[in-house]
Amino acid sequence: MKTLLLLRHAKSSWKDASLRDFDRPLNKRGLKAAPMVGEMMRKRKLRPELVLSSPAQRAKETTRLVCDAAGLIVVAHYEDGIYEASARRLLEIVSQIKDAVSTAMLVGHNPGLEELLTILTGEPHRMTTASLACIELGIEGWREVTSGAGTLQWLVKPKEIGVMNVR
Repeated sequence: MKTLLLLRHAKSSWKDASLRDFDRPLNKRGLKAAPMVGEMMRKRKLRPELVLSSPAQRAKETTRLVCDAAGLIVVAHYEDGIYEASARRLLEIVSQIKDAVSTAMLVGHNPGLEELLTILTGEPHRMTTASLACIELGIEGWREVTSGAGTLQWLVKPKEIGVMNVR
C-alpha cells in the first residue's frame, strides 16, 4: 500500500501585473491557509517521506509553509515538470517515486492536480486552492500506479479547517 497526498498551492496574488504567472506569490489568504493545512497534517500525523513540488513561487511558498507547520524535516524537491503539467505527466512523475517511499506529497496546480485525482480515484472532485487530498493506492510499488488504482480517503478544503476569508 502507498499513500499519495495531493496539495494544490494556496491562494496567490494577482496584484503585480508585471509578474509572470510562474512568479506570483501567495496573497494574505494563501499565507494564512497554508500553515493551517500544515497544522492539520501535524495533528493527523501525516508525515510524507517525499515532497515533490512545482517550482512556481506560489507552490514553493505553499510547500515551505505547510511543511514548517506540519513539523516535516524532509527536503522538498522542486520539479520543473510539475508546473503546468497534465494529469498524465503528473502520473508519470508519481510512477518514478522510489519504492522505499510509503507516503509522498505532490504540490501543484489545477487543472492537472484535479484531473490526476479523478484519474486515480475514478471520481471527479474539486480542489480549491490549498486543498489537500489523501489517496490510498492499492499498489506495492509506485511504478504500478495507474488509472483507478486509488481510493480517496479524504479531501479537505481550507474553509473546512477554519480558514477565514482574508482579503
